[in-house]
Amino acid sequence: MPWYIYLALKQLFPTGRRFPFFTVISLAGVAVGVMLLLVSISVMGGFGHQIRQMIVDTQGDVQVRSPSLMLNPQAVVAHIEAVPGVVAAAPFAEGVAMMEYDRKPMFPAVQGIDLARAEKVVPLRRFVRAGSLDDLDDDSIIISAQLAINIGARVGSTVQLYSPLMLERIKQDEVMLPRELEVVGIFEIGHQQLDSSVVLVTLRTMRDLYGLGGAVHGINVKTADGTDADAMAAKINEAIGAVTNAEAKSWLDANQDFLFVLQMEKNMIFFLLSFIIVVAAFSVASSLLISVVRKMREIGLLGALGAKPRQVAACFCFQGLFIGVAGTAVGLVGGEVLLHFRNDIIRVFTELTATEQVLARFYQFSNLPSYTADSDVVLIVVCAVGISTLAGLLPAWHAARLKPVEALRSE
Repeated sequence: MPWYIYLALKQLFPTGRRFPFFTVISLAGVAVGVMLLLVSISVMGGFGHQIRQMIVDTQGDVQVRSPSLMLNPQAVVAHIEAVPGVVAAAPFAEGVAMMEYDRKPMFPAVQGIDLARAEKVVPLRRFVRAGSLDDLDDDSIIISAQLAINIGARVGSTVQLYSPLMLERIKQDEVMLPRELEVVGIFEIGHQQLDSSVVLVTLRTMRDLYGLGGAVHGINVKTADGTDADAMAAKINEAIGAVTNAEAKSWLDANQDFLFVLQMEKNMIFFLLSFIIVVAAFSVASSLLISVVRKMREIGLLGALGAKPRQVAACFCFQGLFIGVAGTAVGLVGGEVLLHFRNDIIRVFTELTATEQVLARFYQFSNLPSYTADSDVVLIVVCAVGISTLAGLLPAWHAARLKPVEALRSE
């Protein structure tokens, strides 16, 4: 081991001193900065990752929509499934209706699904918490969990569904009775808005409610794992161009504005919290400068013994590097511990402040999500270690400029 590295370690951890105050305080400053960065970036990444996963799980990797009704869905589906890389395609129809149970009206979004194809595109069965997707038919309905709580319905209940088509029939002096459907399932996705405002019916039922005939509103598409959604959307557009005016968009393209806002918030949080590490670096730099001033005679003695200026400078640079590496390691461990117990911490905090429903109401998730990307960890480590190392440059430069004779003569 080079002598200047050994000397740097001895100055950080002096022999016989159990509590090196300067070292511990410097490590703590860097560790707190890294810990806050990791927790904040992971939570923001968790929101983005869970939203992305929710979009794919409910809409597929690519969605094909038409400015008007898609009148020939069978032909479009055949062209889509002929594209290499497409796993399955499922037509759907959607709209808003009034649902009533026990004289309690609600206005959920109604999704009509093709039972023969929907499960191949989106994992609906995974979200069913009560009842069964297999029981869904033209005389039944599956409702979201929070919606079921709001109206008091359960599996086996019968709800009435009123569609806008009833108003059109009334204008034509016709009478259209509400559709009575039995609740055969309750699903929960984990997103507060979807879990309180969505119901599932068969595609045939939805067509009857809206008078669509054989038309649909769009087609959800699942692509093979590892394929690029944007590239697949371009291929699908080429394949269906001759049979429809519909356009295929990837989940990224369809939600790019929202995802851009999430990424911008994540970047701003990283930028702002990184100043905690910068402040800790100033503390390290000032402490090392004080160390240089206090040890001028020792530095002069090193020069008199033949130490080169760059070796003297390296001694203080390595102190900043060691503080950065050790503080980053401690911060990463502390951040992982906080992330592991994040929901317990949030639950205790919300119980103490009587704000248990705030998270679900404003952030739309039942639990605080977390997702730590490898690139984020690498960026945090590089910034923390780099800033800490730079903090040692000014003291190192000052120590390297000291002339041995003047340093030995200093009091």
